[in-house]
Amino acid sequence: MALRPIYYDTETTGIRPEKDKIVEIAAFDPENNTSFVQFVNPGVPIPRETTAIHGISDEMVAGAGSFAQVGQEFLDFCQGDVVLIAHNNDTFDALFLKHEFQRHSLALPAHWKFLDTLKWARKYRKDLPRHPLQFLREVYGIPANTAHRALDDVLVLHKVFTYMLDDISIETAFTLMQEIKELQHMPFGKHQGTPLSKVPSSYIKWLNENGALDKPENQQLKASFEKLGLLATA
Repeated sequence: MALRPIYYDTETTGIRPEKDKIVEIAAFDPENNTSFVQFVNPGVPIPRETTAIHGISDEMVAGAGSFAQVGQEFLDFCQGDVVLIAHNNDTFDALFLKHEFQRHSLALPAHWKFLDTLKWARKYRKDLPRHPLQFLREVYGIPANTAHRALDDVLVLHKVFTYMLDDISIETAFTLMQEIKELQHMPFGKHQGTPLSKVPSSYIKWLNENGALDKPENQQLKASFEKLGLLATA
């Protein structure tokens, strides 16, 4: 079955999906050449240090709808068999979407698929020293944009990933990403390099109780511990 790619990006009040909120969401549908961009009123103040990054202030979102409204409009934009594509999708954008849908009692479509272009770049462009979106933009000679504003980043991502895919179909790309092996070894800390099955339960418990496993960048590690049955018994 053909998948329709939807490139998307979110801007937020912070980096913790379980606590922070989406303040802007944008998407681009290359097949229909249509775009979606909406501010979201998060219902809480946007920290000044976060505004300094993406440029979105409390005043800019004051008249915007809540995620309950904007999320429904995003659902309407993403009709059909789609794969939602974002850079750092698995540990940021997709997690924020899932938490926001849950908070506002919206049903996240079970058939939605997600593809993380950061993981793709790390897997298939190991010749590059770094893989942030703006670095990849420079590698592929794409003109500069307004970084960290949702629609600008989405349009750049579409161009970057088109270059990276070359003649590979979206369906093939999605299948290849599903085949990435699960995390096998501890990626950091005093047990770095240790097989996950050999990491002391006391250390796993300490990581969990101190919130390390709730960080976006450690979601794969948390999922691997859970699958091995180590987190529940730690």
